[in-house]
Amino acid sequence: MDPKVLSTRYQPDLDSELRSMVGDSSLPLYHMMRYHLGWVDASGQNRPEKGGKLLRPGLCLLSCESVGGDWHRALPAAAALELMHNFTLIHDDIEDEDRERRGIATVWHVWGQPQAINVGDAMHILSRLALFKLEEKGVAASTVLRAARLMDETCLSLCEGQYLDISYEERIDIGIDDYMEMIKGKTADLFACSLKLGAIVGTDDEQIIEGLNRFGKNLGMAFQIQDDVLGIWGEDSKTGKSSSSDIMKKKKTLPTIYGIEKTEPEQRSELLRVYAQPKVSDEDTPVVLKILNDVNARKYAEETASEYCDMALVELEKIDIPYSSKDDLSSLARSLIGREY
Repeated sequence: MDPKVLSTRYQPDLDSELRSMVGDSSLPLYHMMRYHLGWVDASGQNRPEKGGKLLRPGLCLLSCESVGGDWHRALPAAAALELMHNFTLIHDDIEDEDRERRGIATVWHVWGQPQAINVGDAMHILSRLALFKLEEKGVAASTVLRAARLMDETCLSLCEGQYLDISYEERIDIGIDDYMEMIKGKTADLFACSLKLGAIVGTDDEQIIEGLNRFGKNLGMAFQIQDDVLGIWGEDSKTGKSSSSDIMKKKKTLPTIYGIEKTEPEQRSELLRVYAQPKVSDEDTPVVLKILNDVNARKYAEETASEYCDMALVELEKIDIPYSSKDDLSSLARSLIGREY
C-alpha cells in the first residue's frame, strides 16, 4: 500500500474531522492554522491541498481497522495525532529557522516567531480537545484517559528527541547510538503511538496492542533514517525542501555520523573544519557531500533503514490479526522505505 493510497482511503472523513476541530473562526490565529495545514493561502483564499501526507493519522485508522474495530470511531484520535504532529512542525520550523515547508513559506516566516509559537501552542491544545471527542464516538472513558496519557507521554518524548537534535548540531562527538536515541524520541515514538492509539480504540487484546506498538516503533526508526537520506540526496521538487538544508544546518543525521566515523583522517579533518563553522557555507556543502559519497554513507543508511523495516515486519508477523491486514501494513512499511518524498 502506497502512503498516498492510505491517505486517500481515509482522507474525506479525516479532513472533515480536522476542519471541525479548527473551526471557521475569523480570528487570524485560526487562519494561520488553516494556512499551515495547506487549506488556504496567506491571504485566506482556498488553495489546492498541499498539506502533509496524513501518514500518522492514516496509520491510526488502519491499525483500528486491522484489529477488527470500526475506524470511524478512531477519527478523533487520528485528528489529534495530525494536529499534534503539525504543532511540532510549526515549532520545528522556528527552531531550525526554516523558511519553507511543503513548498510554501513557513508560518513564522509569514507572521513572525511570536505568532508562530502561539499558533503551535494553540494547535497542541486542539489536539488534546480532539482526543476527548472519542467519548462522543462511544469509546469508554477509561480508554480515552489511556489515550490521553499515551499522547502526553509521546509528546514529551518528541520534546526530548528535539532537544537532542538541536544540541547535536554543535557537537562532533555524536555516535550512532546517540543518533538512534534521538530519532526514537523525535520520530519513532509518534509512529508507535499512532498504531497503538488505533489499536486501543479497536480492541482490548493487550498482546495485539503491544505488538502494533513494537511494529510502529521499528517502522518509525526506518522512516526517519530514510528521511535523512532524502534530506541529503532527495529531489527538492519531491521533498518540498532544499536537499542541502540538513548539511547546512549541521544536522547529525545517520549518513553524516557514519561519514565522520568512517572517512580517512584527512577527509575527517576536512569534515571537522566544516562543522566547526557557525553554519556550513554553500561552497562547503559539496565538500561534505563528496566525502559522504566516498564512504558510501547513503548505502549504509538505506541498508540500516531496511534492517529496521525488516524488524518491524518480524513484529507484525507475530500479531494475531487477519492476513489481509498484515498485507496492508507490510506493503505500507515497504513503500515508506522506498519513497522519494
